[in-house]
Amino acid sequence: MNILDKIITHKKIEVAEKSSLVPVKLLEQSVYFDSSVVSMTKYIKHEDKTGIIAEFKRKSPSKGAINTTASVETVSIGYMQAGASALSILTDKEFFGGKNEDLTTARKFNFCPILRKDFIIDEYQIIEAKSIGADCILLIAAALEPKRLKELAVFAHSLGLEVLMEVHDGEELDASLNEHLDLIGVNNRSLKTFEVSLETSFGLVDRIPSEFIKISESGISQPETLISLKNAGFDGFLIGENFMKSARPEQAAYNFMHEYRRLLLENQAISQ
Repeated sequence: MNILDKIITHKKIEVAEKSSLVPVKLLEQSVYFDSSVVSMTKYIKHEDKTGIIAEFKRKSPSKGAINTTASVETVSIGYMQAGASALSILTDKEFFGGKNEDLTTARKFNFCPILRKDFIIDEYQIIEAKSIGADCILLIAAALEPKRLKELAVFAHSLGLEVLMEVHDGEELDASLNEHLDLIGVNNRSLKTFEVSLETSFGLVDRIPSEFIKISESGISQPETLISLKNAGFDGFLIGENFMKSARPEQAAYNFMHEYRRLLLENQAISQ
């Protein structure tokens, strides 16, 4: 079993346990359940923002502990003040050290789109996402059959949530693309081998239809890379580890986004 298989196997057990302990009717009573969704598709393209989805995660299967002491409140507020377009909050506990409360805390202190970053395989998790304050969910093509992915996307839309589908290659993109998605993310890190290559993004960007917001994910460590990705056709960028490995992720994000904006202005001046 590769790591993705292990995660999905564990997630099935986790969802069964959660749904037996916390019924849907209880989730639907959350103060967030009937609240309006903040559109990630709109915020990604907002001129005053950077297009960056800044991620909060404590650890990962490939890197182990990344930052176990960071404050969700401090980091999420700092990310948004630095110029991020949206937040991504890991809620998987077993493999990424996250929890639902992390997303709820971020929601409490920020008016912005929040992506629930988890391994979604069941409608229950989508209802749960809405109940904890998420605006957008992640559906991973490598973890779901195309028919099942589409069903979950339709269900998410029925609750008003936006959907980011993540792919790792052209085969996944072609098989799982459907009209019920809002954003398409190209993950430069293989969930099976954890090898990273930005060529994955550059190779797929033109194959993603223009009606979807295009996001490049993982392995982005230099502001210059964002210029290349933007010029290639990407609208947004998901960055987490590069910020989180710092003692002060919010400061690392500010420095990164400040430099990106400088390079962007410089690039625009040259093109004129």
